[in-house]
Amino acid sequence: MSPAPRHPTMADVAERAGVSPSTVSRTLRGLPTVSPDVRARVEQAARELNFAVSRQAASLVTGRTGVVAVLVPTLNSWFMGSALSSLGPLLRAAGMELNVYVIPDMAERTSFFERLPARRNADALLVFGFDLAQEETARLDDLGMPVIYVSQHAEGRPSVYVDDVAGACKATRHLLNLGHRRIAFAPTVGASGFSFSSRARLHGYRQALTEAGVPLDDELVVTMSTEDKRSLMAGVGQLLGLREPPTAVFAEQDELAVAVVHTLRAARIEVPERMSVIGFDDHQVAEWFDLSTVAQSPSDMGRTAGELALTLINDEEEDHRRHIVLPTHLIPRATTAPPPGPRDETESRPPSS
Repeated sequence: MSPAPRHPTMADVAERAGVSPSTVSRTLRGLPTVSPDVRARVEQAARELNFAVSRQAASLVTGRTGVVAVLVPTLNSWFMGSALSSLGPLLRAAGMELNVYVIPDMAERTSFFERLPARRNADALLVFGFDLAQEETARLDDLGMPVIYVSQHAEGRPSVYVDDVAGACKATRHLLNLGHRRIAFAPTVGASGFSFSSRARLHGYRQALTEAGVPLDDELVVTMSTEDKRSLMAGVGQLLGLREPPTAVFAEQDELAVAVVHTLRAARIEVPERMSVIGFDDHQVAEWFDLSTVAQSPSDMGRTAGELALTLINDEEEDHRRHIVLPTHLIPRATTAPPPGPRDETESRPPSS
């Protein structure tokens, strides 16, 4: 019986192309550190030998896995879906795979930081939207790989984010410039430690009011949820029941803003004639509902984070404290308008006889 044919190896390709096995690995993984001439020779040798790169073999040669890991609190959100939909194709084009770790609650989060599975399974880790404790950040610092913080600012560490404080200031100033002075802020309900942006947007709201000389009123900050209709109605009712109700509401997210608009209109509160509403994100629903909002681009954020990860993986001399701040911009639509003026008292008087 004749022996089984031997499959070509990376060393065979390297010998035929006249390069090192590590160069073959970089070339076939699509990394940008190979010259066009060398790339052409390696690809030609691989075709002639009918060689297909093995990720395991490449890892043995380079010490890399060819994987970028992503840590997210959920996949069931517009933001995460948009970010990952642009990140995935970028990594595939660079010959990298995407490994997603979803930790939706504190139990899963504790388990992840105890095990740190990404230590063995990735060349870089992208951390999306977590407000990490100091000890958790220290654990990630010890991974021995680039860790990029996405949709949040991490001091002294690579980060890709929008300036939530500045964006919230834009939303609040828009309402102030329309003439509103009683402006509510509605943060969303979320598990503690899973949202970095909420505190930053509250800070921006308060900063804009203070700059305009408008006193802060804690009664105007009411947490609401889009997942519990009774809770949402109670939150809106709490604002409407104040001695001096707001004339505008700034909701932390567009989905919450749309729910607030719906609840107000169901209560016969006209939007924006009697109460203005503005959101944050420019979610798809914002355009459908003609919602005023502050826009950010999660797809740009995902793509930018992926580009930064590839840069840090391939260039150890790159600044690992680099911050990339993406822009936000105000989109005024039909849910914001000047506040209602004082009622004409003559309208409520009975006609004279």
